[in-house]
Amino acid sequence: MQDPQLNIAMTVSCTHSEGPGKRYALWVQGCPLRCRGCCNPEMLEITPKHRLPVSQLVDDILTTKNIEGVTFLGGEPLLQASALAVLAKTLRQHGLSIMLFTGYTYHHIRKTANPDWNALLAQTDLLVSGPYDAKQRSMKRAWIGSDNQEVHYLSDRYRSLKDDPQRWRSTPNSVDIVYRNGQLTVNGFPTDALETLRTQLSKRG
Repeated sequence: MQDPQLNIAMTVSCTHSEGPGKRYALWVQGCPLRCRGCCNPEMLEITPKHRLPVSQLVDDILTTKNIEGVTFLGGEPLLQASALAVLAKTLRQHGLSIMLFTGYTYHHIRKTANPDWNALLAQTDLLVSGPYDAKQRSMKRAWIGSDNQEVHYLSDRYRSLKDDPQRWRSTPNSVDIVYRNGQLTVNGFPTDALETLRTQLSKRG
């Protein structure tokens, strides 16, 4: 069986800022939606970045200690849904949860009935859908950037969050800042000040 590849923009092996618990976060490269104010503008261009086989990502993720799941972000994960579905299925078989962020609305996803999209959703525990809207920017819900974005519980894994909605608001949005091997990584939902810092440091190389 052919080993599918993913076009990756960035990975963070352990973060508290991209979903419940400690998570491995994987950002894919490329997005057609172009939401104004996107905090990852460098990931929008649909161009080859770092192409990695799913098998290599599986090995990397499964050897990462003390994580409870993996979060797919972007860019737009649905552009690479087929390969992500393969990755997600394998990871869930090893007990890891899957969280997915997409700029498409849930209604659009279901109406489109794309088999690759549906295959990925079938392996997703927690879905955050909808475009980022700068006019509805919010720091009230952990992990979520604007009030229009919706949460969907596609399995029982995180059903407790639905049963107790206040848990979404008990912890405000946060960021992780890591400086390793001369590279600064900021992930989560950055404030304007942090975005300015990242831009300035990137320009300095």
